[in-house]
Amino acid sequence: MRLLALGAQGLFDGVAVTRGRVMVLVEGDRIVAVDRSGAAPPPHAEVVELTDATLLPGLVDAHVHLAFDPMGHPLVDVLEVDDDVLLSRMRANAAQALAAGITTMRDLGDARYLTGRLRSAWAGGPELLMSGPPITRTGGHCWFLGGEADGVDGVRAAVAQRVAAGVDVIKIMATGGLMTPGFGVHESQYGPVELRAACEAAHDCGLAVTAHAHGPRGIAESFAAGVDGVEHATFLTPDGVEFNAGTVDRLAAAGVFVGATEAWLPGGPPLPPADAVRLEQCRANVVRMQRAGVRVVCSSDAGVGSRKPHDVLPHGVVLFASLGFSTMEALAAVTSVAARACGVGSRKGRLAPSFDADILAVAGDPTTDVRALLDVRAVFRAGRRV
Repeated sequence: MRLLALGAQGLFDGVAVTRGRVMVLVEGDRIVAVDRSGAAPPPHAEVVELTDATLLPGLVDAHVHLAFDPMGHPLVDVLEVDDDVLLSRMRANAAQALAAGITTMRDLGDARYLTGRLRSAWAGGPELLMSGPPITRTGGHCWFLGGEADGVDGVRAAVAQRVAAGVDVIKIMATGGLMTPGFGVHESQYGPVELRAACEAAHDCGLAVTAHAHGPRGIAESFAAGVDGVEHATFLTPDGVEFNAGTVDRLAAAGVFVGATEAWLPGGPPLPPADAVRLEQCRANVVRMQRAGVRVVCSSDAGVGSRKPHDVLPHGVVLFASLGFSTMEALAAVTSVAARACGVGSRKGRLAPSFDADILAVAGDPTTDVRALLDVRAVFRAGRRV
């Protein structure tokens, strides 16, 4: 089996940084050794020198929507095209992400389980994890993806359907969202009984549950029901943003992952003043959650607007660093922490022996300036350069 030796000027292994000559040895699709001694590569190895680069684990985007066209409208994009068109779009979107160093993507809302079809047919792409159509109330947030379910029996049946389809995680819409009218973004779509039924049914089958939740009540009730993750967690109210320290402390104590979907392309037209204030409050709350001990994941929600193309995740890391995360905390939020949130932390998100050889090389040192993530020198997926 081919032995590949990647030499670089330093590495971030998902937890800690090493500066100076390093070498990662790859055999097949796995890392077999990480050498920090400055030793020469084995004589039989194929050597790739990336002398001005830093190596990192391939990035993990824990919240994407591959079927969505960032320049279109999701409802039209999904309902008015056939499966072949959607699959072609999803493959192009995933390829765009891979070129930016995003080697693992968790799709938290597709139509007709197409993410599963894509990963079965495409061996050379990023690793794709999926929830299938998110479970939502009739007429609820993202109803057009086909996941409508009402009441305890409906929710349990929806979980069973997803288990049969081979999903990796259950996604449930605990509150409304900005994309779909019907329920306000702060309003709860399900009560505690339905949320608990979803968690029990999923956990009985060995699957984690992550809840889309904006409103304080929806966040608190999702936690009480036993979810493993909360997406967004913005604490939006009808007229502003509320931070509930008690809920946050409980999230931290229970080890619930919070997916902060704050990756946006910089620039663009300014927001209305009230929206700009709410956005800054939401971002400040991300830091408050992290400082309280919550396991915060930097993710993108890629596809839901023109400022969220599918390669936008590195910009989220830049934002995290600007908000007060240390550079290594920000980098961990898209590598080791994100991998654990997605249930693949035993083999992804680290540069360590026995882990998947998903490796990103960037110019400079992102542990001192995270903007280095925007200058990609090489991407390896399962040991193959892409």
